[in-house]
Amino acid sequence: MELADTLRPDGDPKGGVLAHLERLETRMHRSRKKLEEPQTVQAEESALVTEIQKLRRLRDKLRAEVKRRQAGFGLLHILQVKASTANVEPDQTWEITEQEVLERKWENLKAVLQAYRFTGLSGKLTSRGVCVCISTAFEGNLLDSYFMDLIVQKPLRIHRHSVPVFIPLEELSAKYLETNIQHFLFTLCEYLNAYSGRKYQADRLQSDFAAFLAGPLQRNSLCNLLSFTYKVEPRGQSFPLCARLLYKDLTRTLPTDVTVTYQGMDALSTSWEEQRASQENLFRTKPLHHVFTSFARKGEMLDMSLVS
Repeated sequence: MELADTLRPDGDPKGGVLAHLERLETRMHRSRKKLEEPQTVQAEESALVTEIQKLRRLRDKLRAEVKRRQAGFGLLHILQVKASTANVEPDQTWEITEQEVLERKWENLKAVLQAYRFTGLSGKLTSRGVCVCISTAFEGNLLDSYFMDLIVQKPLRIHRHSVPVFIPLEELSAKYLETNIQHFLFTLCEYLNAYSGRKYQADRLQSDFAAFLAGPLQRNSLCNLLSFTYKVEPRGQSFPLCARLLYKDLTRTLPTDVTVTYQGMDALSTSWEEQRASQENLFRTKPLHHVFTSFARKGEMLDMSLVS
């Protein structure tokens, strides 16, 4: 009797139907998984291809950056090599041989100097050292170029140059010329590029937006202090605004301190004060000529009738 309760007539254990159903469900799950595998693999392959393409682009970008920097350091390497061989004695045979090897290297590096021209700093070997050319640019516009003759001997010194007198060249050379020629050249490039950028903005203001000014643009030789009066005509009213832009950091092309005031108005309404603060922020965050372009684009047309 006990045996009959645990076995079915076909000999399967009790509950065999449920076990068989579970086996069928397991087989169905496996079959479905096998069907889904090609789609999963395809999705994974697509993701891997995308990642590979992304890494290849990053690799190409890094390679280009390495080549650019290698080209840049070519000039610095020449200066350092010349400085190290400046005091070679002609009767020392092994030093003469080394100098001949270095001269052959200089010939090979001439191509590097030519390539480095695209970064704004280039050089040409001279009988006494190197003539360095610093080409400045702003927003993709090539501006002025400055030259400096370096006599490579101990101590390394500047023979002549065309750097403006208001650029702190003597201070920079005293700090870095002997100890870190690379930092000296790169810092000098920063000063010259920033000066050219500030001058470019002031020139554009005078040439492209002269009719918008209610008076002459005042600037110093370094172009790190600009002041001018301009007019806008919001809501049918016109008030002259006075702007004062100060560039404390001489390596920057955007002002560090900006003051905009309404001429002849002591108290301002909330809306006028908001507009004044907004224009201060524009001058602080955008190049000068871009600010006036944004005024025109937004319909804040300047009062042409008040311009003499």
